[in-house]
Amino acid sequence: MAPRGARSDPTGDDPQTALGRRRRRIPQRLPALGFGAAQLGNLYRVTTDEEARGAVEAAWDGGIRLFDTAPHYGVGTSERRLGALLAAHPREEYLLSTKVGRLLVPGPGGGDDTAHGFSVPDTRRRVWDMSAEGIRRSHAESLERLGVDRVDVLYLHDPEEGPTEQAFAEALPTLAAMREEGLISHVGVGSKDVGVLLRAVRTGELDVIMLSGRYTLLEQPAAEQLLPACLERGVEVVAVSVFNSGILSRPEVPEDAMYEYAGAPSELLERARALAALAAEHGVELPDLAVGYPLRHPAVSSVVLGMRTADQVRQNLERAAREIPEELWDQIDA
Repeated sequence: MAPRGARSDPTGDDPQTALGRRRRRIPQRLPALGFGAAQLGNLYRVTTDEEARGAVEAAWDGGIRLFDTAPHYGVGTSERRLGALLAAHPREEYLLSTKVGRLLVPGPGGGDDTAHGFSVPDTRRRVWDMSAEGIRRSHAESLERLGVDRVDVLYLHDPEEGPTEQAFAEALPTLAAMREEGLISHVGVGSKDVGVLLRAVRTGELDVIMLSGRYTLLEQPAAEQLLPACLERGVEVVAVSVFNSGILSRPEVPEDAMYEYAGAPSELLERARALAALAAEHGVELPDLAVGYPLRHPAVSSVVLGMRTADQVRQNLERAAREIPEELWDQIDA
């Protein structure tokens, strides 16, 4: 499945779409493959400067023009790194997204952030703030870390984990106001919680959601109500965590495969292995199916994959371009 978004100019106008009514020229549809920059924030282990540079350069050379980050990723490390590495490229030639909902404040120092999954010093820590003031402050601080004058998509990050009611009462209306002010183009919410995302879509304020898991080769709970609601309201879907934390990331599924950041239960191991065997029968691999599967749904515009090295980027580009036999999809759908 070839990436639909590999183009040098990611902008366009369409007055008939929900996105086309904004003040600035923005995409008719987000690119099909995006670069997820959590690893640039030292997710699980240190990413060297050489690795980070190689990954972003390989992504650019491969035609990727959608880049996603967040303050949460390495308490600002990912934003600073990604912004510096993209500075060599014209701002109008790529799309950039980050997130709000957590502010970064001084931390205790003397330790690290591994409790949150990032190998960085604990000189900064996160605090939830989904107030109007907190959203605008977070946005301004992200722009400073990124070294840019705008981001294209601003997601409310994990509202189910923070002050959820404040997220709906204050944060979403603030994001909508920022869009009307021309500060951002897309208002989004990123979450793994289908119910929270459905509630957010039904507010009518969203342009896009970032759906973590919940619509993958392995499981599709978002298909029942959330994705139809997105289609009805013209809300684009960016699918992330398409490997379900690792269980779908290898051609063969090991006994210690991870699902939702823990050991995968036996029934999911069995299901993943059956899918891997089916893929092999058709001359492709399980991760190829995992990358391609979400994009088959008309609500899903993009798959964003975490990438740490140039080799990972090239591998993901190859997977996104892999032609999957329709007969195989038919067998999976049966």
